[in-house]
Amino acid sequence: MLKHLHMTIAVISVLLFTFRFALTLAHSNKLTLKWLKIAPHIIDTLLLGLGIALSIQLAINPIEQLWFAEKLFAVFAYIFTGYYTLKLARNRAMQIIGFLGAIGWVMLIVRIAISKETVFLAGL
Repeated sequence: MLKHLHMTIAVISVLLFTFRFALTLAHSNKLTLKWLKIAPHIIDTLLLGLGIALSIQLAINPIEQLWFAEKLFAVFAYIFTGYYTLKLARNRAMQIIGFLGAIGWVMLIVRIAISKETVFLAGL
């Protein structure tokens, strides 16, 4: 049950990020809506909490399971690139590059979650 809820919230989080990115590109005033400022924090906090609960339930330790450590690194990289895309990028080209980078991290997270294999830490 936790796993499916975690995956559902993750999809909602990425969809909301994509929606906010589209609004950013359009220079939309909708970005000032209160729910668009609050919802991402609630959803991402719930996602993090479910991820922690799931890792505790399954007894997954990032020190012992390198795939999990790599997934955590990719999550932090996604958060950074998402923040860069929506808040720091100064022009449309950098916003698009940031968005593509963030989605790339999401793809890596999904790949690692499915395969339970490392990509970058494979030689360790």
